Amino acid sequence: MKLPNHVTITEVGPRDGLQNEARILPLEQKVAVIDRLSRTGLTRIEAASFVSPKAIPQMANAADVMAAIKRAPGVIYIGLVPNERGACDAIAAGVDEISVVVSASESHNRSNVNRSVDESLQSVTEIAALCRESSLPWVGYVSTAFGCPYEGVVEPDAVFRVAQHYAEAGAYAVALGDTIGVANPKQVRELVPHLMTAVPGAEVRLHFHDTYGRALANSLAAMEAGATQFDSSIGGLGGCPYAPGASGNVATEDMVSMFHAMGVETGIDLDALLGVTLFVGEMIGRPLDGRVQRAVAASRE
Repeated sequence: MKLPNHVTITEVGPRDGLQNEARILPLEQKVAVIDRLSRTGLTRIEAASFVSPKAIPQMANAADVMAAIKRAPGVIYIGLVPNERGACDAIAAGVDEISVVVSASESHNRSNVNRSVDESLQSVTEIAALCRESSLPWVGYVSTAFGCPYEGVVEPDAVFRVAQHYAEAGAYAVALGDTIGVANPKQVRELVPHLMTAVPGAEVRLHFHDTYGRALANSLAAMEAGATQFDSSIGGLGGCPYAPGASGNVATEDMVSMFHAMGVETGIDLDALLGVTLFVGEMIGRPLDGRVQRAVAASRE
């Protein structure tokens, strides 16, 4: 088994996780979560989404969040944007990096942002120009890269089309999103090397959901294929509001625990991370879904 010595994890809980909670958290609680995560050794945190509050009210105060957090040295704070207006707002708020999302499947993209894939890709071109003007790096996410809730199987060519547009527009990294958690290790092992060939100048990142309990297995398959960058969410928070039945992201503490057990370093303090998981669970009023957290709690009873 050929594995890297080190991988980089992007924590997406403050955005992709909290936006799926029914309760809208007050500003001070959002800021507290990000500040605690900043002290765990994480170097990348997706802090906010600059979307219309009518669409996702949980992310309504993104600029206030960015203004209030205590930025830790060496930590990159990322803002997700759906369009040019969001990009302008994110740049004004002082994010360190922007991420954009376009679905590989037409139906999901229309449900997600009410645009065709072509229309979204045109918007990406304009967002890329704004990022260049501001000397701001950006990442392109290919949503439904492994399967669509409306169309089922998504052909690799549809994935590569979006990914190549990102690379040509100037994205420094391209991420594959398993939006509804249907990917399997064989599929991942086949798709990742082909993506690396399709976008040779860009870094490749994986964003797995754990709907069917395959996220860690898929992460291992991606590592064996050469990937060293992954997204995850504290306690497995998350889901997809436009993908019925989709559960949360892979839990950050579960991923860190597995990687460390295999001798793959992350730079993240697992005990500190588990402390944040407990804090977030108490804050939202329910235990989170991470397996390591449950195992540690059971061992202390």
